[in-house]
Amino acid sequence: MQTLALQLTSTLVDDAIELVKGFGRAILSPAMEPIERIARACDVAGVLEQRRADRRAPRRAASGGRGCKPRHCRWSPFRGLSELT
Repeated sequence: MQTLALQLTSTLVDDAIELVKGFGRAILSPAMEPIERIARACDVAGVLEQRRADRRAPRRAASGGRGCKPRHCRWSPFRGLSELT
């Protein structure tokens, strides 16, 4: 019985986190669309597409002790802009 209760609460917490992430994406996506459009229009050499393809490629395990820089952190609303620098 205890494992069922623990499993239920962990499932509900995971679902709540995914719901918040979805709302965050829904809010940020329209706000970032004009910036993305300008970035794609200015990308003559195809650098942004290459970096996006590199990011999607499978990686080796990252070092665990490394912190995330503000622009590269997965929670940062400016993480998409890190491709421009």
